Amino acid sequence: MEKTILITGASSGFGAMTARSLARAGHRVYASMRDLKAHGGVPVAEIEALARSEGLNLMPIELDVTSASSAESAVARIIRETGRLDVLIHNAGHMGFGPAEAFSPEQLVQLYDVNVVGAHRLNRAALPFMRKSGGGLIVWIGSSSTRGGTPPFLAPYFAAKAAMDALAQSYALELARFDIETTILVPGAFTKGTQHFAHAMQPADAERSAVYWQGPYAGADEAALQGLASLEPAEADPSAVARAVADVVAMPHGKRPFRVHVDPSEDGAEIVNGVADRVRAQLLERIGLKDLLHPTRA
Repeated sequence: MEKTILITGASSGFGAMTARSLARAGHRVYASMRDLKAHGGVPVAEIEALARSEGLNLMPIELDVTSASSAESAVARIIRETGRLDVLIHNAGHMGFGPAEAFSPEQLVQLYDVNVVGAHRLNRAALPFMRKSGGGLIVWIGSSSTRGGTPPFLAPYFAAKAAMDALAQSYALELARFDIETTILVPGAFTKGTQHFAHAMQPADAERSAVYWQGPYAGADEAALQGLASLEPAEADPSAVARAVADVVAMPHGKRPFRVHVDPSEDGAEIVNGVADRVRAQLLERIGLKDLLHPTRA
């Protein structure tokens, strides 16, 4: 059954791969990005060319998750054109790499704004329509860093992703009685094929960074990146994340898993999340709210 889907951060990486995978599965996909003219308009041109060549319902749409008005405008356009919004995928995000101390407070706010508050803005724009239609699915693209191994120099990003995960967990409970289902997709540290590390934000305070890079942590940044890359199997394919999202969307309503891990490096997040999610479920049972663990029609 064709679904109308909105995915954020679809100009590259997991977002672009997922948008294409879902469109090829027969869905109507709105691939959003902050600025349709960015990167010389190449991402938009690629989406439009693919849609034409393969006959896909794949449309680029401008959506800046740091702007409430932009989120509201994008959702309003989708509702106007299709009359529905079945699936919302929170994928937009940004990484930072460097000593935590050297990031300015404003940079941390910026990373939280994109990775956490942006999802909240979009939920506020989309949920009234999804509740009115009587159900739907929200997919959050998380990170194994929230409960897996955490190497140094990624603290602002890790903190933001942990906040996003916590937000997703609470939203899941608060939307279940509206028959809106939640899945958190947990990718591992894919170091190739997404450009996440290459495009990572750098600390604004170069002087403080130098204290680390020219002091006792000299070379530790490269050691961390090389170490992560060494854990990643040669056959690791970031498009596996896109396929996993498409599989989740295709599942019957009420039967989708709360979490799906796609972590070729097996950094331990699946084990820790398994324990944490059981504790979460047990608490809901103990306080008499077990029904919130699944959508109404589950």
